[in-house]
Amino acid sequence: MSLAETAGKIGHLDGEARECLENCFEATEVCEWCADECAGEGDEMARCLRLCRDVADIAATHARFMARDSNYDAELAQVTAGIAEECAEECERHDAEHCQVCADVVRECAESCRKMAAGN
Repeated sequence: MSLAETAGKIGHLDGEARECLENCFEATEVCEWCADECAGEGDEMARCLRLCRDVADIAATHARFMARDSNYDAELAQVTAGIAEECAEECERHDAEHCQVCADVVRECAESCRKMAAGN
């Protein structure tokens, strides 16, 4: 079963929340990949690596909060959006393909988290 199919079965999530949940999981995956790649590229990538790890952790946590219909979902969406935006800005500074892909994915995650937080 795909993530979209699984998210579709969570009854309390509307379309915007489902999109946010999917974007958070995608951001988690791409940030783990980007951080792993940055780890082998030296000290100049340390900030990128740390921010990617932060996004991977907070996005995964936010997705879990959404899945269980937590009362703290909107607040966590705002935090996730802020960290994801900072990570996207850092990744955009680097020419590496993994950083460029990561920047696109985490920026989309930030946007969907902001929309979801505004709707709650």
